[in-house]
Amino acid sequence: MLSAQEVQTIMYNGLPSAADTALQVEWVEGNRARVRYPFQPSMIRPGGTISGPTMMGLADSAMYAAILGRLGALEMAVTQNLNINFLSKPAPVDMIADAEIIRLGRRSAVLEVRLYSVDSDDMVAHVTGIYALPAAT
Repeated sequence: MLSAQEVQTIMYNGLPSAADTALQVEWVEGNRARVRYPFQPSMIRPGGTISGPTMMGLADSAMYAAILGRLGALEMAVTQNLNINFLSKPAPVDMIADAEIIRLGRRSAVLEVRLYSVDSDDMVAHVTGIYALPAAT
């Protein structure tokens, strides 16, 4: 298993956009990870809410962090499916994603992510996804 800092370093090195957004891997533990997107005005869409693509990117990043934290440096693990349900309007503040691997197979992992506005217990989106894992060599 990797630490949060090791996971963040892999993400920054392999995904330059992670560094551009200042994504923060707050912790990884077992099958779980927490990732934070610091608020930036460019995340806002008309209506004053965080954009859907921003929330989808955060959820995908959290799933990747959970995979890396659990399985190590699997840079070639890729998103196979992502389903998102928007539940409420997020505030224009940092966003938090709590990801959990709910099933881990040899070739894929099924994950669940809950998105929150920082300092709120109200979930703003619920995400499920599947990550394809590289074949063992």
